[in-house]
This record gives sequence, structure tokens and C-alpha cells, in this order.
Amino acid sequence: MYKFRFNNIENASQYEELIKEFLQPSQYEIVREGDSDFTYDFQGDREEIKRRLFTDLAKITGKRPRWGILTGIRPVKLAGELADRGHDPKEYLKDNYLVEESKAALATEILDYQRKIIGRPARNSLSMYLGIPFCPTRCLYCSFTSNQVPDSEIERYLEALHREIDFAASGVADSDFVLESVYFGGGTPTTLNASQLDRLLSRIGKSFDLSGLKEFTVEAGRPDTIDEEKLRVLKAHGVDRISINPQTMKEKTLELIGRRHTVEDVYRAFEAAHKTGFEIINTDLIAGLPEESFPDFARSLEEIVSLGASNITLHTLAVKRASKLKEMDENFNYRDEELREQMLDFAHETLRGKGFRPYYLYRQKHTSGNTENTGFCLDDRVSAYNIRIMEEAQSILALGAGGISKIYFPDENRLERVANVSNYEIYIERLDEMLDRKRKGFFIEREEKTC
Repeated sequence: MYKFRFNNIENASQYEELIKEFLQPSQYEIVREGDSDFTYDFQGDREEIKRRLFTDLAKITGKRPRWGILTGIRPVKLAGELADRGHDPKEYLKDNYLVEESKAALATEILDYQRKIIGRPARNSLSMYLGIPFCPTRCLYCSFTSNQVPDSEIERYLEALHREIDFAASGVADSDFVLESVYFGGGTPTTLNASQLDRLLSRIGKSFDLSGLKEFTVEAGRPDTIDEEKLRVLKAHGVDRISINPQTMKEKTLELIGRRHTVEDVYRAFEAAHKTGFEIINTDLIAGLPEESFPDFARSLEEIVSLGASNITLHTLAVKRASKLKEMDENFNYRDEELREQMLDFAHETLRGKGFRPYYLYRQKHTSGNTENTGFCLDDRVSAYNIRIMEEAQSILALGAGGISKIYFPDENRLERVANVSNYEIYIERLDEMLDRKRKGFFIEREEKTC
């Protein structure tokens, strides 16, 4: 048991996040007084303490995490801020944040590509997120808002969501916002039947001006929720980007992690998507799933590429606090760290060899191997929404249970969050409160700040 003490620091959580990248919770303790193995005195420079802490941890564990002292989820955003201040972001990340050269280069490459392909958001641009908090089953690793409910409950939820859509549409119409992207997430939006999707999409189309959209995404997600009827509905309403997310192409793993679909369902979903004319299909793949070997992961990647996905988002398994996997194995994310890195390195090399380019990146806490999630695209078909949500330089209007709206003030380069409750039943019961939050925190506050 190693003891760490941080003097003149009220909250040591940011330093503890770094410790967790090296040591399991049972291997360390943060003390406020008494003897300690390592003591750090804060004198105004947080990064210097992190550098010293990183060096000490590397010595006692033999580890050297590739992202250095960075514990935040947005390294590309940091690279952009460094570039805007006149620094060479790659060299600055290496020298000041101890980031390994390959990761510093990756963050810088993605930044340059984003700015070339999509540029900066306009001051009045807006992205909109709609949350559908329902799934056929709950995955072993999932910590998102996801419920398994009868159709009657979905109808109750949609009635409330339609009310929030009407309210938000009025607020947008009275502002100078221009919608750049719309993103349906969840849960699994295609848990809705074709009629429900049609009504929801019709409501969006009638309520908002979608003429300036760069993209309209719906996460079809679970292959077992996809059929041609639903896809035709999506297509008819202008949806031009969908996600089909098997996570793995190994049948045994699908059963283990609680997915109710088969590998054959994935093939069938892709066939239906191509048949109905979807040219931009994202597919999620997770490195580090339980009991998967390197050959298992490699085969999944090869199969997904062969299916014709134009976007592939490469995730590393994150063991979240609220997931079943965390209950089963508290230290799962500390196991087989080298294997995770081998999987990611192989995937990067393979996808680049197939013509894919990395276009966005983010990190998560409790990720196996302390790595990252990276989105790849073919033919410059980036996702505007994915880039903007990580860039944090645009307002995001989030509707539905679990939605977190973010109002951006460009002159101050800051965001304020306006959250809906996550539980869909409480969202329905307290909808008037959610609308009032948006009225005061999203629409009125922005109007006051921009007047």
C-alpha cells in the first residue's frame, strides 16, 4: 500500500485520476497527515505536481501510460488550444504533458484534419441531440441511460419528448441559431417501431428548419432492431448517417456481454442499409471485451471493413462504475493492458492501410489500458456532431431523458450545462421543470449574453 499526501490542496481528485492509471484502488491511499511514501506541496503549478507524480509512479510500477499526465477526455481540444496560443501542439504535449510521441502526433493530426475538412463552427451554429433511453437488453459494460420497457411506456415517453420538441423549436425559432447537425442517440433509437420513428421524425421536420444541416444521424445501434421498413422511414425524413454497432463479430462474446443479436443479424442489417441507399454507415468495435483474444479482435475488424462501413469508431472497453462488469470484476480494466494496446495499434495500421483516416478522438475514465477511442472515416466523411461535441465550441441542444444541453459563449470560450434528468419516468413526471430549466438556462441566458 502506497501512501500519497498533497499539501495545500483541497481536492486531490485530479491527481488521484492519474494515480489510478498506475495503481489499483487497493494499492494506494491518499492521506491528509502523518507518514506518506510520496508528498507533494502545491505552489501554484498543477502540471508540475502531475509531472512529479507521473515520474514517481513510473518508477515504482514500471508503467509509462502513453497519454502522459493527461487525464481529461479531450486531448484534441487541448491540442487546438495550444495551437491557437502559438505553440507546436505535438511538441508541447510531449514536453509539458509527457505524452508519448505517437499519441501527441495522433492528436495533432486529427486537429489539423478537422480544421481542414469541417473548420470552426459559426458563432450561431447549433447541434441537436435527442435521447431515446431504451434498448432490447442491457450490455454487460453499459452505464448509459438504457431501459427495457413495454411499448406503452415508450408511447408515454414519446408524448413527453414531443412536448419538449415543441418547446425547443419555439426557442430556436425566436433565436438566431442555425442547426448544423441532428443526432439521435440512446439507448437505441431503433428500439422504436416504424410508426413511432415516423411520428418523431415528422415532428422534428415540421418543428425545425433543417435546410442548413450538414448531417442527420440516427444510431440504429443494435442490428436486431433494424429492418428495411424502419430504414425507409429514416431515409424518407432525410437521415443520411446511421450506426450499426455489433461491438464484436464473435458469437460467443455477443452472448457473454448481453447482446441479443447474432453475427448473421449484423450482415442482414448492413445488407438492408445498403439496399435502402445509406452511404454513410458507422460501426463501433470494442477492443478488450471479456475473453477475446487478439485473433478474435482482428477477425472482427476485417469483417466490419468488408461489410462496407464508411465510418468505424474504435473503442477501448471502459469499465464504468454503474456497469454489471464493474460489479463482477472491479479491476477488469487493469488486466491485459498490453493486449489492448496491441489491438489498437493493429487496428490503426489496418484501417490506414484501407484508406481510413482518424477524424475524432476522446478518452474515457476507467478505460482498459488507459487508451482512447478513435473515429475513422473514408473519403472525408467525418461526423460533424462527433467533432463538435468533443471540440466544445458550439451550443448543443439536448432533448429527452439524460440529455445535457450545453450553451456556448464564444466571447468567453466557455460552456454552461443545462441537464435533463436521466430516469425516463422522472423525466415524464418533471417535464415542466425540464422545460423551465431550458427556458432560463439555455434560451434566456444566451439571449442576455449576446444582446
